[in-house]
Amino acid sequence: MKKFKNKTFLVLGGAGFIGSHFCDLLNKKEANIICVDNLSLGLYENVEHLSKNKNFKFFKLDINKLNDNSPVFENKISTVIHMAANSDIAKSHSDPNIDVKNTLNSTLSILRLMRRKNISEIIFASSSAVYGEHESNIHEDIGPLFPHSHYGAAKLASEAFISSYCENYSMKSWIVRFPNVIGKRCTHGVIYDFFNKVKSNSSVLQVLGDGKQDKPYLYVNELINGIVHFYLCSDEKINYVNLGTDTTTTVNKIIEIMKEVFEINPKIEYSGGSKGWVGDIPKFKYDLSKIHSLGWKSKLSSDAAVRETFKVLKDLWM
Repeated sequence: MKKFKNKTFLVLGGAGFIGSHFCDLLNKKEANIICVDNLSLGLYENVEHLSKNKNFKFFKLDINKLNDNSPVFENKISTVIHMAANSDIAKSHSDPNIDVKNTLNSTLSILRLMRRKNISEIIFASSSAVYGEHESNIHEDIGPLFPHSHYGAAKLASEAFISSYCENYSMKSWIVRFPNVIGKRCTHGVIYDFFNKVKSNSSVLQVLGDGKQDKPYLYVNELINGIVHFYLCSDEKINYVNLGTDTTTTVNKIIEIMKEVFEINPKIEYSGGSKGWVGDIPKFKYDLSKIHSLGWKSKLSSDAAVRETFKVLKDLWM
């Protein structure tokens, strides 16, 4: 049985939205945590509350600049949790090199270091974006995979290199394909975007697309618990899974929930078209039979996760 107590985890992107929640969970499990983040998207304040603990170390570093002599590797690391990536899909549309550098190259950099440092385990944050667009529910072995965004392409290429490193260098991997993840400390996505828009002007809300986009939204704490459950219950050389909720929420429903929680009634202006941006997948739904068969299922529906996130944001606003 895998353990956490006194085991050392290297969390890449550990000050970010999802990475910081993973650090919180590892702290509760009395693990040793080495948190690396360049703070380009992450915030030190997300992990500052852990800084007083002896089991937590923070390094402001670019993963691509890590080397064998870095103080990050002063202690023996057993598992890498790779949460670092570019999350701004619109920005990478203008400059694809952002995803090459921050998503793919960061993965290659840590894999090379893992090989040299004899670190055998990696948990990798992948994405639904690797699948491209499919009409049926998406199960893990569906194909072919043709991503629509540079983000999805870089995640898929990262998965491929993780696979080849596992086969060549006796490593093990847990590849988790996230849906839309929301909750406390979120920094991007439709809910965060709407929040900032109505905070600036609550009388009008500009919406990308036609409002009919329909996707699953998973609360961040449930995501972290799901990853840990998968890590503990699956022990192949290459483990991969969809993680999410078996319900979905349309953009129009998100607007309704936001109006209720914030008690506002803005005029809605749609940009039109089925997609919110170039590279967007307007509708998808996961087949979650694999993770359900392992004994994990989300407690919150997609709508409930949206509502909880708006409540958190409301506390920041009002």
